[in-house]
Amino acid sequence: MVIGITGGIGSGKSTITKQLCKMGYAIYDTDSEAKRLIVEDITVRQQIEQLLGKEVYADGVYQTALVAQRVFADKSLLAQLNAIVHPAVKADILRWVHTINHSTPCFVECAILYQAGFDALCDVVVVVTAPEEIRIERVIARDYSSIDRVRARMRAQNTEQDILRADWVINNDGKTPIPTLCEDIIHHILQ
Repeated sequence: MVIGITGGIGSGKSTITKQLCKMGYAIYDTDSEAKRLIVEDITVRQQIEQLLGKEVYADGVYQTALVAQRVFADKSLLAQLNAIVHPAVKADILRWVHTINHSTPCFVECAILYQAGFDALCDVVVVVTAPEEIRIERVIARDYSSIDRVRARMRAQNTEQDILRADWVINNDGKTPIPTLCEDIIHHILQ
C-alpha cells in the first residue's frame, strides 16, 4: 500500500514522515529525490540546460537560487521546469515502489502531491494540517524567513483543496505527540 503524505508549508509533514521512518516504514521524500534527479539524471539535466541555459549548472553544481529567481518570476518557465522534473520524479517513485517490501505500507511525502499528479500513485492520501499561526512560527524558526514571505508562500499553496480531496486529515497542532499521530495514521489505514 502506498500512502501519500501532503500538507502546506509548516504543517509538519516532514516531521511525521521522519517519525514513520523511525518506526521502520519506507519513505520517499519527493523534495530530496527531485534534487537528486536534477543533478544525477542526465536527461533531466540536459532538458533543464536547454530550458534555462548551461549556467544553471555552473561548475557542475545546480544553481538553485538562480533557477528559483528565473522560474518564480515567470510562471511559464516554472510550468516548463515542472514538466521536466515531475515526470522524472513520478517514474522514480514507480521504480522505488517496485523495490520495497510490500508487506507494510510505504509513504510518499510531497508538498504538491495533487498538483504534480502523484496522488494517482497512492492508494490513500493523508493531509497534515496545523493552525496558520503555528505553521508560521515553524517556518520562521526553520528558515529564518520573514512573516511576509511565509504568508506569501502559504497563499501560493492551495491546501484547502487538498483537504477536500484527502482520504484522511490529521491536525498536527503540537498538542498530540508525533508518535501518537503516526500510530493514528497506521491504525486508520490498516483498519
